[in-house]
Parts: sequence; structure tokens; C-alpha cells
Amino acid sequence: MTEHDAVFTAHPDPVPDPSVMREHYREEGLAEADLAATPVQQFARWFRQAATEGRLYEPNAMVVSTADAEGRPSSRTVLLKQFDERGFVFYTNYGSRKARDLAQNPYVSLLFPWYPMARQVIVSGVARRTGREETAAYFRSRPHGSQLGAWASTQSSVIAARSELDAAYAELEARYPEGEQVPVPPHWGGFRVAPQSVEFWQGRDNRLHDRLRYVARPDGSWRVERLSP
Repeated sequence: MTEHDAVFTAHPDPVPDPSVMREHYREEGLAEADLAATPVQQFARWFRQAATEGRLYEPNAMVVSTADAEGRPSSRTVLLKQFDERGFVFYTNYGSRKARDLAQNPYVSLLFPWYPMARQVIVSGVARRTGREETAAYFRSRPHGSQLGAWASTQSSVIAARSELDAAYAELEARYPEGEQVPVPPHWGGFRVAPQSVEFWQGRDNRLHDRLRYVARPDGSWRVERLSP
């Protein structure tokens, strides 16, 4: 045993035991009578509260889960950039793993984990690319550095070192200095997730949470069902 090993053994950092970690939810409940007519209207209510009252860092952050053609899942956090009755929009490199997954299997799940509010929203639906005009309008609203970053990164690909990425960015920065319009990358754009179901999860005491789920009907209307926690 080396001296380093002896010191480490004598003074180990304690590892928290997840089995004893418990939060007691005391938030208000969620009743069917309180729901909006559509899931997007209900999401707007909760999103407004999350953004103004929820003590949340980036309330528009969501976990996007996809699966490839063989059913192998993957998840990552991205930022919601728009929502309306047509669906929920995020942007990405079309060469990224999530975009490749969606090209083979367009079914997707979005999870908004609003932990400080003891709330979650889970969207299940189908993702389709946004139009190029819509993509271009959003791209031009991004900060200059983020526009360059969309060109510099070949998202999800293996690179040798961080310096490779920094060098690509520096080259673009010299080519398109601040104030000069950056062209919209052809390999970059949006996905709109048209919801087929949207669950609103409200934490309650004794793990008896409220779970209300909107499910799309063929005629475009919605039915609401309560799920057991």
C-alpha cells in the first residue's frame, strides 16, 4: 500500500446513501376541473409559473429522449425555444445523434423536470423538421457567438481534443466578425414535436402524486385521464 493509498483509506469522503434521501412534497394538488381546455394552454400556465415563481434555472430546459431504428434509447437536455398548439420546438445540428435517431424513428419524449415546484411535464409525440424560413428567423435571433458555434461544432462526432473545436471557432470568428451576418448552416435547424399525449405531474404527500394526462383523439380534441401514482 502506498502512502497515497493509506491517506485515502484513512480519510475517505462519505458517499451519500440514496435510499435515505426523501423529500416530502406539500404542493397544492391538481384536479381535473382546474385544467385548461388543451395541453398547450395548460403547459402555458405552468410554464409561466415556472419562469416567474418557480425558482428554476432555465425553466425551458427539457430532457429529449429518442430511440434509433433498433430501439436503443438516448437522452439529453436541450432548450425549448417555442411552443404553440402545433407543438414544442427545439433546434439542433441535423447530424447529431438525436437528429439521426429522429430520421429513423420520429417518436420522441420531452420531460420538463421542474423539481423545486414538485412538478413534471411529459410530452410524447412525433418530431418533424421545421421549415427553413422558420429556422433562419430563429438562427438570426441567436447571439453572434452561438451562430458561429453552430458552424464550428459537428455535434456528436468524436474529436481529438478541445483545441480542435477552439481552432474551428477562431477561424469562423475571423471570417465573420461581430456585426457581419453569419449564414444559416444547412446542417442545422429545428424540430417541432406534435404532442400525442401530455402528462402533468404534481407531487403530493405520501407519494400519492396527481398525474393527469391529455390524450389526443382522432378528431383533434383531447380526453383527460388520471393515472395512479
